[in-house]
Amino acid sequence: MKRMILNCDLGESFGAYQIGNDEKVIPLVDAVNIACGFHAGDPDTINQTIKLAKKHNVKIGAHPGFQDLQGFGRRNIEMSPESVYNLVVYQLGALQGFTNVHRVKLDHVKPHGALYNMACKDYKLAGAIASAIADFDKSLILVGLANSKLIDAGLEKGLNVMNEVFADRTYQKDGTLTPRTESGAVLDETEDVIEQVKEMVEQGVVTTTEGEKITIKADTICVHGDTEKALTLVKAINEQLK
Repeated sequence: MKRMILNCDLGESFGAYQIGNDEKVIPLVDAVNIACGFHAGDPDTINQTIKLAKKHNVKIGAHPGFQDLQGFGRRNIEMSPESVYNLVVYQLGALQGFTNVHRVKLDHVKPHGALYNMACKDYKLAGAIASAIADFDKSLILVGLANSKLIDAGLEKGLNVMNEVFADRTYQKDGTLTPRTESGAVLDETEDVIEQVKEMVEQGVVTTTEGEKITIKADTICVHGDTEKALTLVKAINEQLK
């Protein structure tokens, strides 16, 4: 299999609430997408996660989402493109404050949760996110769902983009992720995850929930850091990619 970037959504603890296993996961991945304090995370967590990423020479990305701690940023919120633009700029600024302090570079931006999924289908929202990134720092890479409007908008704005595929999520026939509100949205078994990763990387396809194989472009593979088996999955995928 060709070598590609393995990324993980991390830095999602908040106050007394511990989410994920960041210390053990970070050394095993190539890039981290760090919550910026809106859907998860806080100043202490952001600082600690960036320190860990720097220690292990892992690429640092911003993971901006809706301001929805209670729903972990996974609930759709209707916002104008202008407000989404401001939402993203605000969170990029928060994260870059800490990357500046630690003398490390902010590498990429990957929207989180509902904001990500909505922008993958809505070109106006995708354009607002891409514009925010381009205006903030055009050298930043936009990470978005493979073959989605988020990727299209990034290219339109002249950004470098990375088509993202998900190791632990299932797909619909239109190439979108199965909504978490539906059963079977998340792959729980390590064998199923590895099989899907191999298919996406080696064959450039993914099998949908309906059993149909669709074409997919994979530049980077994501594992969600908030799941129970995140560390197990990251270890298994890392070994497979090697």
